[in-house]
Amino acid sequence: MPVKTTAVGKRYEPVVYAVGREKIREYARAVGETNPLHLDLEAARAAGHSDLVAPPMFAVVYSAPAVGPSLFDPEIEMNFAMMVHGGQEFIWGAPVVAGDEVTTTASVKEISEREGRGYYVFETESVNQRGIEVCRGTWTNIVRGV
Repeated sequence: MPVKTTAVGKRYEPVVYAVGREKIREYARAVGETNPLHLDLEAARAAGHSDLVAPPMFAVVYSAPAVGPSLFDPEIEMNFAMMVHGGQEFIWGAPVVAGDEVTTTASVKEISEREGRGYYVFETESVNQRGIEVCRGTWTNIVRGV
């Protein structure tokens, strides 16, 4: 069955994530991060930050929930059972620090079909409570056997 492309351009409801100091520490420890900016409040403040700084890939924590609804959107008709992760790309803006409220909006960037596979590309834009972009993500999923 060919992929449906009518959802390209569709935007989803924004998702807000309150960034917590302990979540930053937990994430940093889980990924083996040793930079004191992510673990030591005094080090982060000495470097000019108001609180702990989230590691760059913490972007997945605050932005992935915004992508979730698109994966199960009946308008897209993605065969989730045949989906594989194709990749993620991020462009980071302002640092994310504990105490930030990050709002992420997801949209359908591209849907295409090549060589029997469907390519579903979603984009996320994440801004902090001041409206400053902290991250832009591109999320690619591939569905086999379309």
